[in-house]
Amino acid sequence: MPFGRIGVWELALILGLVLVIFGPSKLPELGKSIGKTLREFKRSSSGYDSDDDTLGNERIESSKNAKG
Repeated sequence: MPFGRIGVWELALILGLVLVIFGPSKLPELGKSIGKTLREFKRSSSGYDSDDDTLGNERIESSKNAKG
């Protein structure tokens, strides 16, 4: 099974391709969106079912983005 593990060189190649495709200015934005997606996935898979908390956080973030 040759595709079972990702080594250091494979990971470096993937990160290099991501850097070339998206550029250094978009990487923080991309990382933030990936982190947000993983948090939502963990929250939904663990059974945390409070939509009010999620909506409140999104409202705070959107108001921060609107201000500057």
